[in-house]
Amino acid sequence: MSRASYEGVVIAAPVTIPYVRYSTKDAHWFLGRVLAALMKSAGIKKSRLDGLCVSSFTLFPDTAVGLTQHFGLSPRWLDHIPMGGACGVVALRRAARAVQAGDAEIVACIAGDTNHVDSFRQNLANFSRFARDAVYPFGAGGPNASFALLTSYYMNQCGIEAADFGKLCVAQRDNALMFPHALFKKPLTLDDYLNARPIADPLKLFDCVMPCAGAEGFLVMTEAEARRLDLSFARILGAIERHNAFPDDPIQLRGGWTLDCDDLYAQAGVGAADMDFVQVYDDYPVIEVMQLEDLGFCPKSEGVDFVRRNTFTVGGTLPLNTSGGQLSVGQAGAAGGYLGLTEAVRQLTGHTLGAKVEKARRGLVSGFGMVNYDRGLCSGAAILGAP
Repeated sequence: MSRASYEGVVIAAPVTIPYVRYSTKDAHWFLGRVLAALMKSAGIKKSRLDGLCVSSFTLFPDTAVGLTQHFGLSPRWLDHIPMGGACGVVALRRAARAVQAGDAEIVACIAGDTNHVDSFRQNLANFSRFARDAVYPFGAGGPNASFALLTSYYMNQCGIEAADFGKLCVAQRDNALMFPHALFKKPLTLDDYLNARPIADPLKLFDCVMPCAGAEGFLVMTEAEARRLDLSFARILGAIERHNAFPDDPIQLRGGWTLDCDDLYAQAGVGAADMDFVQVYDDYPVIEVMQLEDLGFCPKSEGVDFVRRNTFTVGGTLPLNTSGGQLSVGQAGAAGGYLGLTEAVRQLTGHTLGAKVEKARRGLVSGFGMVNYDRGLCSGAAILGAP
């Protein structure tokens, strides 16, 4: 299959609505704030937005089309992508194709969620009937139980140890200490990680993301339009998505990236070794290692050696999740699927909020989402380049 390139389409105006641990405001408020921030950043009126893509878990019972009335928008292209950690890459791909097809000139891609004191429990209860039915006989539920299963299986199959996962968490915390929106401001040592209280064996406290409230967003348009608006931008060099890959695997040990990473690098004309930084979806460390393997940074089952060879800090080898990622910034629901993209654009345009990867020219962003008990169903990745 020959895939058309994304030449001429760019991603611009990355914005973040600062995260808070809890909020009494609804998802609508956070999504409205990020939309307003996008327009202010680009210097445009909402009438210029003729495309809209929305991701949110707590927007229910409203949908993207309900927001058009709520915000006074009249887009001619609209999408609602309920794919969790994969929603950012998927939104980018689909918005870029809409711009290429002439279905929209400027697409606002936004993701945001609230976090009431009880909203996380409610989300778990209604997240997936398949997952709920699978764990009901065992009296277990929620992502911690599912990722404990995935982590234990991966450790048994690949020989990775808790300290290796801890190295990733410690490196990301180092990166996060310079990022203003990170909710975790205290340095993390490997001893802190290893001695943290258990959550769901083998997971401990710092293996797990902290739910919070917030929003992320960006604009997709032609390069010519970005230049007219005098916006800094990053080019889309390649992008892939895949759903329900390897359904016959008994428990997930690989994701859809394995099937499509050669295509991704062929689109971009580069390889894994050419990336100046990587932003992987990081709800739990095991998924980070899985992505690094499946995206060709090391052979399958050799992630443990790769982790031990690299520092992953902004000033070291293979800067990873340079904002700190969700494990140190927080997980603002579906906005977690956008966090890597907004940070990547900032790195490539030189408008960083925290630590800067010097002379960054290319970066890879990957997403992973919608976990049903023993596997995540959605995967995606994009390679972005500096102008």
